[in-house]
Amino acid sequence: VQLQASGGGLVRAGGSLRLSCAASGFTFDDYAIGWFRQAPGKEREGVSCITTSGGYTYYADSVKGRFTISRDNAWNTIDLQMNSLKPEDTAVYYCATVACSDYGVGYDLNGYWGQGTQVTVSS
Repeated sequence: VQLQASGGGLVRAGGSLRLSCAASGFTFDDYAIGWFRQAPGKEREGVSCITTSGGYTYYADSVKGRFTISRDNAWNTIDLQMNSLKPEDTAVYYCATVACSDYGVGYDLNGYWGQGTQVTVSS
């Protein structure tokens, strides 16, 4: 089982990045997938998630209107398009199987996690 996150990097404030998460080893379209992030000294934050069919998406208030999550069940991938990036978006971003609802990005207790990708936004 593997979730491989990629696409992080260094970008100036106002710029864009696209994160991708490639899944293998499990039935991808049985799982809601989400993105968490964690900055140094801060708690992990659930940023966005998408349900199995892609019919529902959730965004934290901190990223709403700037980030877009999508999935391709044919290719077992999840993307997170991040626009208008701010220095406070700087963090390690993780993709994971999650519980996704109006309550936010919930932990899947028996779920899978990717290894994280660093996003750094300079001012």
